[in-house]
Amino acid sequence: MNQVLETIKSRRSVRLFKPEPLKEADLAAILEAGCYAPSAMNGQSWHFTVVLKKELLAKMSAQVRELIKDIDSPRIQERLKDPNWQAFYLAPALIVVSGRKDAGFHPTDCAAATQNMLLAAASLGIGSCWIGIIAQMFESPQGASFAKELNIPEGYKPLYS
Repeated sequence: MNQVLETIKSRRSVRLFKPEPLKEADLAAILEAGCYAPSAMNGQSWHFTVVLKKELLAKMSAQVRELIKDIDSPRIQERLKDPNWQAFYLAPALIVVSGRKDAGFHPTDCAAATQNMLLAAASLGIGSCWIGIIAQMFESPQGASFAKELNIPEGYKPLYS
């Protein structure tokens, strides 16, 4: 079978990660795959922010936990019963995908880039999980401080991780 089709069919969302950091070359390859995504009028309206600091990931996870605590969903409430549950599943790296707000199709462009990165990770034997709640985290009262700490450029909206 075609290798691309095989990767598409075999990719899964992983929620249990090894603590070892990603190899720099693998991370670069994943980011490069995001850059090769299709985009409206080739606008490439994305910005990728790599988060490697465990303390910052834990702080972001705590903010997500706070945001979802009142959501009426049995699945979410079940996860929150575990005091050790982490929104990013203790992944050693997180890529925040932000879209340029003035680009008309930035959510679509960023979704395509995110999918490319997920497939690239799978092709390298690296697990990944698309986390959509990141957008709400950046819209929370603490969102601006996270954006500043992560150096998200002005005019960009974090959408996915």
